[in-house]
Order: sequence, then C-alpha cells, then structure tokens
Amino acid sequence: MTVSYKLVKRKNPQKKGDPAKWYATPNSSRPLPPKAMTRSATANTTLAPSELEAAMELLASFIPQQLQQGHTVSVPGLGNFRLTFRSKGASEINDFDPIRMIHSPRILFTPAAELKDRALRGLRFENGGVLENKVNYASLADYNKAKGLTGKPGTGDPGTGNPGAGGSGTGGDPNP
Repeated sequence: MTVSYKLVKRKNPQKKGDPAKWYATPNSSRPLPPKAMTRSATANTTLAPSELEAAMELLASFIPQQLQQGHTVSVPGLGNFRLTFRSKGASEINDFDPIRMIHSPRILFTPAAELKDRALRGLRFENGGVLENKVNYASLADYNKAKGLTGKPGTGDPGTGNPGAGGSGTGGDPNP
C-alpha cells in the first residue's frame, strides 16, 4: 500500500537557532463518511451496514462510561483505550489537592498488535507534493520547476543522478 506525503519546511522547536529543514508530513485525506465506511466494511458479509452502525454507536457510548469508572477498555482486534492525565507535584502528601493539581485528562489509544501489523505491513511512501509558505505544489518536480531547480544535482529530481531522488523512500525500485 502506498501512502502519500508532502514535504514541509519548518524549524525544529527544540533547536530554534538551527536552519529550517524539510520534513515529510502525511498527506491525509478526509475521513470516509460513516455510512460509506459501514457499507464498505460490511460488503461481502451477512452483516447489514445499519447493524455495524448500531454496534459502533453502542461501543462509542460504552467506552466513556468504562473509562470514567477507571477501566481500560480492550476492543478485540482494535486495541485498548485508557484514561490518563498530568499532575503537578506536592512537597508533602497532605498538601496534594486533586482539583488544583490534576490536569490535562485525555484518552490514550494503543492499537492492537494485529491492527498495527495489518496497517503497517508493506507500507510504501510516495511524494504527494510540497508545501512552502502556504503555497501547495502538486509534486516535487513542480516545486523544483517553480524554483528553477529542475535538473540540478541535489534537488531530488529524478534523472539528475541523485540516488535518493524520487521513488518510494523504501530503498527498493522506485517504479515497481
């Protein structure tokens, strides 16, 4: 499976004095609408899309109840949900005030090993463009052309003799 990414130039927040570098950022599309997702997920099964929708709605109302009771919620094949938070420290145990000192509650999701394996196995990466100064370029070649860099060594432009140019970034044949 090929995942598209965009190249974005930004500074490292921990090293503000260093020059900006190019980073790959996932080129995520909008999520599938719920009805389309349930139709697709139940295709070629005896389960009706409305049954899957109902089960998902029940699970979505069940998980918060369980988390508020202090339980970790394990969804087979999907993963675990648990509640976590941050806390300030108290010098003395009797000075600890949960109302003032516990903050930033959040839900932590840990995917199941089988979900991670299925989702990440055989993953390949494909350049889906460049974003610079709020300008979206459709491809690295378009960016290079706009900047007058096409065909110059070190630009990442295929055909320049740059071995890291183009391809999937997996080290394999860039055009299988």
